[in-house]
Amino acid sequence: MCGIAGTYRWPDGKVMTDRLTDTLAHRGPDGAGRYSHPAGDGEVHLGHRRLAIIDLSGTGAQPMVSGGLALTYNGELYNAPELRAELAAAGVRFRGTSDTEVLLEAWRRWGTDCLPRLRGMFAFGIFDERTGDLVLARDQLGVKPLFLLRRGAGLVFASELKALAAATGGSLQVDHAALVASLLYYWVPDSRCAFREAEKLPPGSWLRFRPDGRVERGRFWHLKDVAAEGRERARSGEQPDVAAVVEESTRRHMLSDVPVATFLSGGLDSSYLTALAARHQPGISAYTIGFRAEDAKFEAMPDDLRHARRVAERFGVDLHEIEIAPDVLDLLPRMTYHLDEPIGDPAAINTFLICSAAREAGVKVMLSGMGADELFAGYRKHLANLLALRYQRVPRPLRHGLSRAVDRLPVATSRRGYRSVRFAKRFLSFADLPEETAFRRSYTMYDQDELLALVDPDLAGTVEDVLTEHADIYQDNDLDDFVNRMCLGDARMFLPGLNLAYTDRSSMAASTEVRVPYVDVEVVRAAFAVPGDRKIVGRQGKAVLKEAATSILPREIVYRPKGLFSAPLRAWMSRDLAPLVREVVHDGVLVRSGFLRRDALARLVAEDAAGRRDFSKHLWHVLTLEYWYRDATSGSGQSTRLTA
Repeated sequence: MCGIAGTYRWPDGKVMTDRLTDTLAHRGPDGAGRYSHPAGDGEVHLGHRRLAIIDLSGTGAQPMVSGGLALTYNGELYNAPELRAELAAAGVRFRGTSDTEVLLEAWRRWGTDCLPRLRGMFAFGIFDERTGDLVLARDQLGVKPLFLLRRGAGLVFASELKALAAATGGSLQVDHAALVASLLYYWVPDSRCAFREAEKLPPGSWLRFRPDGRVERGRFWHLKDVAAEGRERARSGEQPDVAAVVEESTRRHMLSDVPVATFLSGGLDSSYLTALAARHQPGISAYTIGFRAEDAKFEAMPDDLRHARRVAERFGVDLHEIEIAPDVLDLLPRMTYHLDEPIGDPAAINTFLICSAAREAGVKVMLSGMGADELFAGYRKHLANLLALRYQRVPRPLRHGLSRAVDRLPVATSRRGYRSVRFAKRFLSFADLPEETAFRRSYTMYDQDELLALVDPDLAGTVEDVLTEHADIYQDNDLDDFVNRMCLGDARMFLPGLNLAYTDRSSMAASTEVRVPYVDVEVVRAAFAVPGDRKIVGRQGKAVLKEAATSILPREIVYRPKGLFSAPLRAWMSRDLAPLVREVVHDGVLVRSGFLRRDALARLVAEDAAGRRDFSKHLWHVLTLEYWYRDATSGSGQSTRLTA
């Protein structure tokens, strides 16, 4: 796991690459490297920051140059041993034991045809000295990031958007369409980028730049195709062995020359991974979080800590407990910087603090349960959307009466919050809507009218574009299974846009690699071969995964109510952050620029303070967006005039 950067036929490319690479120092504190070579009428420059995980010796250093190929690579290949054996049998002689060298030799032998054979997480740039071509590639599921910027015939790329912004001297213009999307979702979709000129290489794709200026794109893997193949497997009666696939993926993800630890929340996903990992690495360390008692009570949060302790005791795990009582006013701007784009999920703070503690203890690699909810239908929204189909059969007068009654209930008092009321209000906000609209509304922040009321009126067309994009992606399949349609939508949007994005950026800010065994090509293939009625059974989400986990975990862990890897936002908003919220609403940069409307923000604050609605997550995201926008527009000389 590392930070990569480079330029291709870019004026003053060496200086630019040095700036890019230096900005990424936190991603790889164990070493740095540079490479330069002529490319057509210009030059190519590759930079690298190393976090040494496999082959800690100098033979694993990057950029790796061998036989006319130069590679700068970020990631891990979990099938590197098999690929190495195949290449060695074909006569390849390896100098070291790194997966970087395996990737370089696989490229030499198969070119882009090697990409669908790679099992892991990766983003890389590889230059061919003979042809002058530079190819960029990104893994199948978008675990690792790759940002790029093109001007004329020139290219700049890096692992983080902040590197591009810093290296271009603040000349990048904010893309207000991306900010509208971030308001809707509380994250920026992988299809968009917060700066107009920059872009993200899509998952499962490659991009080739030639010295004559030609550019070629290719796609080597697509989730839609995998889901369609899974549907056919399910129709033929093929039932994947989910337990075997998850265990095999977990074992592969432990490939490392340094210690590996786990996240352990006490919920199903992390407990299952930790139990499986403990089989292969007895005494493995795990890290868990707790909250101040007053914060947890105010938020009505479940006591996950006792479940984590039970799992640790049962499997001989060395558990490290971290209390989340941060200086939020200090952490908010720091996390906004590290997250690159406006991402309003406070779970990023948890990840950063856990990884920081692990790193201080000498741990470089962590396993996370990320992805299981998206692939196996474990979120409340999945069950809620199924229940909405039944709710729509209730006579309309009864539905209206129930809606009015719930609307009058408070979500909180001065002493505590009421989760059941929050859930009921949320459910009724989408339960009567058509499928795609209901699914979007079940996990996004605003409906169309609310979003239009919040932003500058000139952005009405942009709001429509953002909503249309969601519909297009959600409907881009021919699945006849409602649950798997939701899972596919999540795996294409929610997973790379939010969860993988904040996990990578917040963990690498602490110089720590997080691996995600559920977000693995073989686990994904198995997941989409499971029919929806085996993922949600009765009111149990992730039913097939729970069935698999009962072979190793106690039933009370497997079937306990779902926890939240989140933070006590209502407590923070009503105490630590209340003055900042008032400042941003009345005199923030977003309000003064006209992007957000003061009256609409003030209504959010008033309704939240009165306990009528829970807008804590909305207001938290407004704060993250405010800090991001300040940094993006300060000192750059760019206008804050709103153009989408």
